[in-house]
Parts: sequence; C-alpha cells; structure tokens
Amino acid sequence: MTPPLYQIDDLAFLQLIVGSAALDVLYTGCRWAEGPVWFDDMQCLLWSDIPNQRILRWAADTAGGGSVTTFRQPSNFSNGQTRDRQGRLVTCEHGLRRVIRTEACGSVTVLADSFQGKRLNSPNDVVVRSDGSIWFTDPTYGILSDYEGYRAAPEQTVHGVYRVDGISGEISLVADDFCQPNGLAFSPDERRLYIADSAGSHDGSKPRHIRAFDVQNGKLTGDRVFAVIDVGIPDGIRTDIAGNLWSSAADGVHCFAPDGRRLGKILVPEVVANLTFGGPRRNRLFLTATTSLYAIYVTTTGAQQP
Repeated sequence: MTPPLYQIDDLAFLQLIVGSAALDVLYTGCRWAEGPVWFDDMQCLLWSDIPNQRILRWAADTAGGGSVTTFRQPSNFSNGQTRDRQGRLVTCEHGLRRVIRTEACGSVTVLADSFQGKRLNSPNDVVVRSDGSIWFTDPTYGILSDYEGYRAAPEQTVHGVYRVDGISGEISLVADDFCQPNGLAFSPDERRLYIADSAGSHDGSKPRHIRAFDVQNGKLTGDRVFAVIDVGIPDGIRTDIAGNLWSSAADGVHCFAPDGRRLGKILVPEVVANLTFGGPRRNRLFLTATTSLYAIYVTTTGAQQP
C-alpha cells in the first residue's frame, strides 16, 4: 500500500497542494543535505551536503529532468544559503564560522566572521531584506563535533541572531535569547521575521518552535511563539506570497497559515532539513532531506526574491 503524501489539518490546505503531484527524487547520495537556493536566471538549484564538504548544483533540462554537478568543493562545511537582491550567492560556512558572499566574478567577500572581537559560533542560515541587510542565525551545531565543522569551544556568550547593515556592513545582535536559532524567513511584506529554534534536536526538553517578530528600523519587537513542530524540529523555513509559512520537520514539511494554524503536511520518507521555492513559476517546492533532494509542485508561489 502506498503511504499517503499529504496530511490535511485544515481544508484550506487543499487550495495549496496539487492532489495529483508526485514527490520527485532528483538526487540521492548526500550525508546531510541542506541549504537549497534557487537561481531562476539559470534554472538551477544549489544545495549543501555539509559532511561531504560540497555544494551541489541541480540544473533543469528541456526534457523535464535535470543533471547534478559539483559547484564547490571543499565548501568549508557550508550550510544555509540565499541570494541578495543583486543575485549574488550568500552562504553560511560552519567550517570557517563566517557568512560569505560569492561575487559575480567568483571571488569571495566575508560579510561576518566575528562579533565584538570574538569568533562567531557557526552561522547556520541567512536571509536578505530588500534594504540590503543580511540576517543570519548563529547556533553551535558546527562546533559541536568534527562531522559538520570543527569541534571548538564557543566564543560568543549567546546563540544569537545577527543583522549586517547593507550599507555600512556594521553587525548588530538582534536576538540573544534563543537556545539554537536556525532557519529564518521574512513575511512577503518584510514586516515580520520568523525564526526557528531547533534546540530540541539534542535535548527533548528544549524548544522545537518558530517565533515571530515585528521588524522595525532594523530591530525586532513583539516576540511571540508562532508555531510548534510536533514531529522533529523546525529547521529551514520559507513563506509563500499569501504569507503561509512552510517549515521542515522530521516527517516532511508543515504548512502554517499567517495566524499560526497548521494547515497540513507534505509527508516525506526522510527527515527534511530545509526547503525553498523554485522552478520557472516558483511553484515547485525543493526539499533537502537527509540523503536526498526532492521536489513537489504546489499551487502557491514562493515569496523570496530574486
């Protein structure tokens, strides 16, 4: 008997999914797949295979399939990635404990590697706002062992969330009370920032929820718990153009309405670490899940730019 692909918690979820869609396996052979980012101008997806020290590239072809090549190796244990408004790749590196930007010529610019004179822990995920500011999370996953980085003692006293000013490059700490901050995503109007706390991955008594903040003048206010993941933890998160939030989880992808109601789940046979919208119409959800890259069509469109 074929296992179900969807769990419907609210009838509104039926308007977001394609009932006849298949869960496509685009690649398998990773150790821990993470950090997907879509390049619409090149019709390709980059994603991280953290323990294998590589960034892979899946490129669509005219026949509807795709091919996979290595984009960067070694990758310094790269994790979360995004693009800025100029289309440049922005990457979090566990190994060198920094956030970098890959320029159009291929050179690398370091955006952040320390705060107040001390090394960052291990930048995990990153988003870019339309004002050019870069926001990233800094848990300790990359320094806990030598599997996804290099074992080391943390120098920062907090597991923080940071903002890099798009003009001055100044780094500021915008949240300091997370246990293990992880994925983050702006609402379509950028007035709200969602941040996952995935500390439950190593301690079942710790948070496995997503918090929401109001964004005002480069600062975060109005902190509240937006949603709790009931199977596994929230890792990577994204929003669609209607403001729904899509989160990775141990049993697949959980979808939440803007008011925090869980609408349903896409059930995946591997633990999903991260996700992003892509394809020519941005209506294809790409999932990095343990050893594999998956994709599934939905009826909504991703909010991220470019």
